[in-house]
Amino acid sequence: MSYPRLPVMLVDDEAQALDSFELALRSANVNNFLRCQDSRDVMPLLAEQDVEVMLLDLRMPHLSGEELLPKITSDFPHVPIIVITGADDVETAVKCMRAGAFDYIVKPVERSRLVASVKTALELRELQRQNELLRAHVLSDQLADPEPFAEIVTNSKMMKSIFQYIETIAHSPQPVFLTGETGVGKELAARAIHTASGRQGDFIAINVAGLDDNVFADTLFGHRKGAFTGADQSRTGMVEMAADGTLFLDEIGDLSPASQVKLLRFLQDGEFFPLGSDVAKRSNARVVVATNQEIETLQDSSKFRKDLYYRLRIHHVHIPPLRDRKEDLPLLLDHFLEKTAKTLEKKKPTPPIELITLLGAYHFPGNIRELESIIFDAVSKHVSGKLSMEVFKSYISKQQPALKADSKGLPLDDSAPISFSEKLPTLKQAELLLIAEAMKRSQGNQAIAAMHLGISRQALNRRLRQADK
Repeated sequence: MSYPRLPVMLVDDEAQALDSFELALRSANVNNFLRCQDSRDVMPLLAEQDVEVMLLDLRMPHLSGEELLPKITSDFPHVPIIVITGADDVETAVKCMRAGAFDYIVKPVERSRLVASVKTALELRELQRQNELLRAHVLSDQLADPEPFAEIVTNSKMMKSIFQYIETIAHSPQPVFLTGETGVGKELAARAIHTASGRQGDFIAINVAGLDDNVFADTLFGHRKGAFTGADQSRTGMVEMAADGTLFLDEIGDLSPASQVKLLRFLQDGEFFPLGSDVAKRSNARVVVATNQEIETLQDSSKFRKDLYYRLRIHHVHIPPLRDRKEDLPLLLDHFLEKTAKTLEKKKPTPPIELITLLGAYHFPGNIRELESIIFDAVSKHVSGKLSMEVFKSYISKQQPALKADSKGLPLDDSAPISFSEKLPTLKQAELLLIAEAMKRSQGNQAIAAMHLGISRQALNRRLRQADK
């Protein structure tokens, strides 16, 4: 796969210098170049082919870099130009920077200095491109290509704005950090990122939770034959299998400190060593990670490296919980009813109208995965006619959290479902407020409100009549 998508233009009258620049950049996974030895060809080439970054030698026959620099910055201001020169004097450097140069490097060029400058310029171009796409999305409120998101069932404006952001960053080679509670669909989002990227390689997913350091290294980087006892043959690691594609690491918050170091080294250098090998391999796999944990909390307790966190979090996508996008419930209910009926080879049942109201009043700690599980159970028990509400009511009733108490019978703070203001309500006021909230969440359905309050419908109806007096 070519990186970057547009070429890095190398301009120098010496072929040896061009070879040197290209070799240095190839060591950093940059492999798309446009070479030019005659400075008179620069402007015509730029008119035909857009480029990401330009390396421009200052001293050349025919047209010098000093003459070309203002012309390029005037006609192609979006292209960062890195000036390469043998003149190590402040006046020349200042003159070039004033003429619009992005950076100034003195010969002989150090590999690390060149690579760092080009990578910074590429990141700048990426940010410029993202800003342009985001601006276009805000103005149009449309996706350029909805197909990568077809598997994600939603009608939420919040989710659609996330899709627009994913579309904006899809072609970036930088890592993506996915966060969100268990069951919100982080792997689906990772697959959407891969599809939207247009990468030709595979999508390789690994759950790293519970992997010790040796298993993690073997899984990701592979091993040579004889690397350890039982290694009867070589094994290709997931990083290599994801070449030109996407490597998805789920539950990244559970990664051991030693494994975090190995992952950080790979992200920084693009190199890895299979177990038992002292020859480095390279991979251009795009890394996407996900967690349902608060990484900031893990950092505070020294369980997650800050340098790894900031390296991974260049692009951050947070998937909201289902309770924050209840407008998706009708779509998801219909989708899972059809999917489950097909799996069980049954006719798709018709849900009662009240079911959406019942589900809408539930907080869904397990999110979409939990909803699918409840629907599967209900459809598996369904015989004929309308889908029964009893499976859903029974399940939701059992999920009411038990109130934990201390030795004196007082509720523990972290288990109390109600918080109080400085002024306490009376028992009568508290009851009325609780009933009003239950009726609001159940959209006026007394049976559903009574279920959430843990009382009978008749008891709720009696309290409502008393409140009206």
